[in-house]
Amino acid sequence: MLYSVILPTYNERQNLPLIVQLLDKTCTDAQIDYEIVVVDDGSPDNTLEVAQALQKSYEGKIQIVSRSGKLGLGTAYVAGLVKAKGDRIVLMDADLSHHPKFIPQMVRVMDGAKKCDIVSGTRYRRGGGVSGWDLKRKITSRGANFLASFLLDTGTASDLTGSFRLYERSAIEKILPLVQSKGYAFQMEILVHAKKAHMVLGEVPITFVDRIYGDSKLGPREIVLYLKGLIKLFFTT
Repeated sequence: MLYSVILPTYNERQNLPLIVQLLDKTCTDAQIDYEIVVVDDGSPDNTLEVAQALQKSYEGKIQIVSRSGKLGLGTAYVAGLVKAKGDRIVLMDADLSHHPKFIPQMVRVMDGAKKCDIVSGTRYRRGGGVSGWDLKRKITSRGANFLASFLLDTGTASDLTGSFRLYERSAIEKILPLVQSKGYAFQMEILVHAKKAHMVLGEVPITFVDRIYGDSKLGPREIVLYLKGLIKLFFTT
């Protein structure tokens, strides 16, 4: 079985070689057949050139989708999914916030008795957490997750805004065309549609680590988009 790891990138030239190396080691050690699909949104820091160099070094393991500009996370996933050949799809960040070491655990949960359609990495179950965040960001994240859990029907999901997930290909192909939200609300809407479709969700506690290289994409604009998206989902789903 082939696992496709989709990595959307924007200005990740320093992080990309590290995450690729970690993915290769983790998957090789766990005997997971994998490919990496890098979806670059016209990064001005030459992330694309770094991806092309890695493609030559990891022969046959890296596919590249090059786009003309920042077109959004949702469309990046769609573009990556079109390129991906895997039976299962891993969506994760390229900035080292999500460590590949949790992927084998996700695979075991998906293959368990519940036969999950989606396995989500969660910061908010026992054993999960965050590292490198100040108190303000921890409170913001907890508050956003609590508000979403209170307002939306997502079943047993404990981490609604997290983006580190393993999907059966059939599940993500069914859900993605339905999702209209942007930014962090995108991840929440996926779980709303999964619940409506009676898909089975599993979770694996993870430690989210703040990025070492580059700048965080979280800012006032993203927070406003999140709140607008949450309100829209509350009234329309």
